[in-house]
Amino acid sequence: PMPLLHYLRLIDIMARMGLRADATRFFLGYIWWILEPLLWVGIFYFVFVTIMGTRGPDFLMFLATGKLVFVWFSKSVTQASNSIIDAKGLVGKINVPKTLFPMAVVQEGVYRQAAVFVMLGIILIINGYTATATWWYLVPLMIVNYVVILACAFVGACLVCLARDFAQIISLGMIFLMFTSGVFFDVRALDPEKTKLVLDLNPIAFLLDAYRQIMMYSTAPDMLHLLMVGLGFGVLLCAMVLFMRRRSQYLALRALTA
Repeated sequence: PMPLLHYLRLIDIMARMGLRADATRFFLGYIWWILEPLLWVGIFYFVFVTIMGTRGPDFLMFLATGKLVFVWFSKSVTQASNSIIDAKGLVGKINVPKTLFPMAVVQEGVYRQAAVFVMLGIILIINGYTATATWWYLVPLMIVNYVVILACAFVGACLVCLARDFAQIISLGMIFLMFTSGVFFDVRALDPEKTKLVLDLNPIAFLLDAYRQIMMYSTAPDMLHLLMVGLGFGVLLCAMVLFMRRRSQYLALRALTA
């Protein structure tokens, strides 16, 4: 087996090479890290405010916080789901841990999102929100968010190896989650029973709400709920790592013949 330090270093190298290759494809290069999520927010703000007439003094910040976090999840999982298939030329020649490929893609997303979070914090402060001590709750929240992304990325990568059709299903699933996780609406504005149902059954909705509670309203999230989400997806992540190690050759064969 590959030593852990070597494994982590290789993930970092692959992620940085991917970012560099991606940046060289565009004239604006690394600026797209910030520009793309801002354009997403601008498009949806135009639709919901200008066309649909959604009002609210903090709707832009509400939308930006939710959408920028959701893009981290959706883009990382969607791209990581295709990572083993996309690397089938390498998979067929070298016996490396199959977790390496989705991990590298997720790590790319971490580097991008770091810049996005800095930008989001600056925008919130400029618009009158205060960076209080409550913002330290972002640390455990981001760790759990990362675990959720990684677990879903591993599941998606295995499913796409089994059948490429799952790539389409995952993309549709992201659209479904975008409209049901409170990206565009406040789950707390629903009646109490529906709010509890959405937050309990949809971990993405809970995470988005937690970011807003911390960054916009200086309110600590439900740490017990956060712990349960982290533990649940942590168990799933460990199970997927074991599965991908024990079925490494099978996944390689499926990727080559998919």
